[in-house]
Amino acid sequence: MNEIIEHKLSLLPDLPGCYLMKDRQGTIIYVGKAKILKNRVRSYFTGSHDAKTQRLVGEIENFEYIVTGSDIEALILELNLIKQYDPKYNIMLKDDKTYPYLKITAERHPKLIVTRQLKKDKGKYFGPYPNATAAHETKKLLDRLYPYRKCHKLPDRVCLYFHLGQCLAPCVKDIPHETYKEMVDDISRFLNGGYKTVKKELTEKMSAAAENLEFERAKEYRDQIANIEAVMEKQTMMMNDFTDRDVFGYAVDKGWMCVQVFFVRQGKLIERDVSLFPLYQDPEEEMLTFIGQFYGKSGHLLPKEILLPEGVNHELVQQLLKVNVLIPQRGKKKDLMKLSMKNAEISLREKFQLIEKQEQRTIGACEDLGIAMNIATPLRIEAFDNSHTGGVDPVSAMVSFVDGKPNRKDYRKYKTKTAAAHDDYGAMREVIRRRYTRVLKEDLPLPDLIIIDGGKGQMEIAREVIEDELGLSIPIAGLAKDDKHQTAQLLYGSPVEVVPLKRTSEAFYLLQRIQDEVHRFVITFHRQRRDSQSMMSALDGLPGVGPKRKKQLLQHFGSMKKIKEASTEQLKEAGLPIKVAESVHLYFTKEK
Repeated sequence: MNEIIEHKLSLLPDLPGCYLMKDRQGTIIYVGKAKILKNRVRSYFTGSHDAKTQRLVGEIENFEYIVTGSDIEALILELNLIKQYDPKYNIMLKDDKTYPYLKITAERHPKLIVTRQLKKDKGKYFGPYPNATAAHETKKLLDRLYPYRKCHKLPDRVCLYFHLGQCLAPCVKDIPHETYKEMVDDISRFLNGGYKTVKKELTEKMSAAAENLEFERAKEYRDQIANIEAVMEKQTMMMNDFTDRDVFGYAVDKGWMCVQVFFVRQGKLIERDVSLFPLYQDPEEEMLTFIGQFYGKSGHLLPKEILLPEGVNHELVQQLLKVNVLIPQRGKKKDLMKLSMKNAEISLREKFQLIEKQEQRTIGACEDLGIAMNIATPLRIEAFDNSHTGGVDPVSAMVSFVDGKPNRKDYRKYKTKTAAAHDDYGAMREVIRRRYTRVLKEDLPLPDLIIIDGGKGQMEIAREVIEDELGLSIPIAGLAKDDKHQTAQLLYGSPVEVVPLKRTSEAFYLLQRIQDEVHRFVITFHRQRRDSQSMMSALDGLPGVGPKRKKQLLQHFGSMKKIKEASTEQLKEAGLPIKVAESVHLYFTKEK
């Protein structure tokens, strides 16, 4: 614990609020809330913790706090701060955890569509559905039952749906608003559990059609009834009140937390959401944060009722979300809650080994690497490599690894500008200077370790730029390869020495992944540039063919070979004026 933290701990108030933990670069790495700031923040720096919390505390170099007037204000502020700063140690709910919904659009001529986006419009949403297939099957069923608009853009004449009796043809007819309102109400009632009434009506119509010897019509009704049974009655009823509710259960073990959310729609359990993440505060407090993000950042549709396990402050959640929140004490709701908790325990137990293994391969490998090199744990690593063909088309690239995993949004490609064609050292000097001048200028996070794909010479070049020119203090290591072009040694220090790493260690495997990734990235870039150059150079010097027409020809024909074989007429079809097409055709004919 440094002096700054020690001093601030003595000034913490006995009030509710939020705290923001920062690392040595001033980046906010964790945001939390507390009923009593003094007790909560001090707990991080006293007593023993599990490995994950120790890792968090080990990175904390400073902290700030914001006092609020109440616990609900602290919760709202915490959610806003997490959304603003996206701290790496907070719960990260991925945006790809979305489910399909059915939506009746709020247009003059409404449509029924399948969507994964919940917007604050006047449309009616139903769901979520277990998967996209279930949603589309339900839509197909409703397409047959109700003649609402099917096309995205109104045509100028009636379509096949009108002749099949599945559309009212608003493209050519004036449909009263009351007709649509009645249809929307019917669909809403159907999706909210009223499909049994529709099924009963269809059964009566089928019987009447059969009595009147209208067997084709009776067969249509029979098929519609079968579709309803197949789509809407696949599950047994869980509840009798048809209320849409979400049921939250959780389990905690060895510093990890699993939250299971059961989606109950029209009384049926149709889907579940599973989230596993490290735990850094009390489970009940973590649940409040999770629920706030679940309906905020992830955009899940609020149900009419939420069920929570005992110990979670349901009144706080009710204040935050403005829906009915209960802690069930008996009956079917209590059984559903127990089922959710049991599933959370099973998921945590089954996936724990996999999580630990992944942790060992990533952050654990970073920790081992830092110990072997005698530096702070390198959680952010940036690696560089050069590529050229006999000095032609020299390029460089950088890859970024954060917490032992590729961080592809930070990858960078470089076309060397000032270095000579055969000068690897000059290319490395230029790229390192360009990268970290920009990092300083734009106040981007600095890496904990820079890796150069090369030996002592390249390392020395990087050191001169980083330390002598830019005045930075960042560890710089080199990766040497063996005769088979595979990762062999990690070089580091002054004088440069080989870092003792077992070839079977996770740290060594991490270095192999980094070296393979930067090599793949730079080679791919070099090939793309070389192929582009070779295709474009064959068109250089042609009369009337500038950069725009080069691009136009390549987009139209797809390859240089097809351009050379094209006739004058084909070149004209590609967009060239007749005289230019004739000169291009003549040029390649003479070349042959």
